Amino acid sequence: MMTAPPPAGLPALEARLRQDLQWLGLPARRWVPASAHGDVLDTAIIGGGMAGLALAASLSHLGVQARIFDRAPAGFEGPWATTARMETLRSPKELTGPALGLPALTFRAWFEAQFGPAAWEALDKIPRLQWADYLRWYRRVLTLDVRNGQQVVAVVPRADGLVQLDLIDQAGEGNGYRVRARHVVLATGRDGLGGPWVPDWACALPRERWMHSSDVWDGASLRGLRVAVIGGGASAMDAAATALESGAARVDLLIRRADLPRINKGKGAGNPGMAHGFWTLPDAWKWRFRRYLNAQQVPPPHGSTLRVSRHPNAYFHLAAPVLQVTPRDDGALRVDTAKGSLAADRLIFCTGFRTDWALRPEFAAFASHVRLWQHRYTPPDGEHDAELDGSPDLGALYQFQEKTPGACPGLTRVHCFNYAATLSHGATTGDIPQISDGAQRLARGLAAQLLAEDVQQHFDAVQRYAEPELDGDEWTPAEFPAYDDDHEGTA
Repeated sequence: MMTAPPPAGLPALEARLRQDLQWLGLPARRWVPASAHGDVLDTAIIGGGMAGLALAASLSHLGVQARIFDRAPAGFEGPWATTARMETLRSPKELTGPALGLPALTFRAWFEAQFGPAAWEALDKIPRLQWADYLRWYRRVLTLDVRNGQQVVAVVPRADGLVQLDLIDQAGEGNGYRVRARHVVLATGRDGLGGPWVPDWACALPRERWMHSSDVWDGASLRGLRVAVIGGGASAMDAAATALESGAARVDLLIRRADLPRINKGKGAGNPGMAHGFWTLPDAWKWRFRRYLNAQQVPPPHGSTLRVSRHPNAYFHLAAPVLQVTPRDDGALRVDTAKGSLAADRLIFCTGFRTDWALRPEFAAFASHVRLWQHRYTPPDGEHDAELDGSPDLGALYQFQEKTPGACPGLTRVHCFNYAATLSHGATTGDIPQISDGAQRLARGLAAQLLAEDVQQHFDAVQRYAEPELDGDEWTPAEFPAYDDDHEGTA
């Protein structure tokens, strides 16, 4: 019986990737002229998760400098190893994600190099922590410039063609410093222009009695407790399962809808046409697509739901929106719902995120100047959507635009490459299926804009270019032949 050869290993894959990049002439040499303002970055990226890494790699391949600033420790950018609690990714394993068209940069190549093709065939979905490891490898093998432990405290567009970043070096001695860049990209994820949303009444509850699904919390802290999970989406299933697997006494899922959605309509919008063409559609069609997907909602994954329902102490309560929650004298909580009341020791809000500029003080210098969709688009009757109303109205390069022209010079040099861009640009800023498309489109656009901004310098450089192709001794000038009228030809 023949046995399969052992996996080639990551060193062999990395050698192949280096060869691929060399054959493609990547990365290109830097070509952006030095700034007249001194030490200035071509592009600063805030956020070192998947979107930030893919964009930095795309810019690097085009010869454009990109530096990432992230507040997390190295390897813990994004949610994968911190606040995400699913066992596996929800996307099909075959999606190429941030690979930028390079086969050797795909998760599959990374996985098979270590575990072999048979293990890949046996794999159902990508384990969440393996995805985190893959992104760590992606950053390392592409030698991307990521500065960890850096807290951005202010993003300030300026009239001189630069954007100023004020930061605190939390990885060092906590000193503040300033960076200037020609363009700044906010690759800040699902809550990129706001944060977790909870109902107003939650703020009146003792903070130690509740958490949001996006908070960092340890499931072991719920052992032996009665837990009420508010919500019925994917994050609700992940939170409930984490509590149950950690020994919670019981978990009640309080779900507003009378039934869980069954079909992920977003999968029906996953094709190259949407990836490359959504941003060019008329406003009415953009709104119609996104409002429909919002209204239909995304069902929790099949496996995530079974992960909860297999526990006998898990209870699904449909058509049970929470009306109010009252602290009791014994330290517990009385949770009143449309179906009745129950007691809980902890609440977990799985209620998603909202655009809320007040939660992002680092954007205060420009937040009030950003043009939103509600400032220029009125949807048809019956198609109102508060989330879409508050979405930024972005330009072709994901750039913010001024609500009042001239009121915030430099605003268009700040680019929104996060979930808030979805209405303007589709799912190209954070979803695994289209992240390479979005990153490469933005990188190419930034390269083109940098060229246009420095066009005189590039023309001067062309004029100064003096590397000879010929030395002048490659040929000998010939005598020009005499013309013979009689023979109508040369003598």
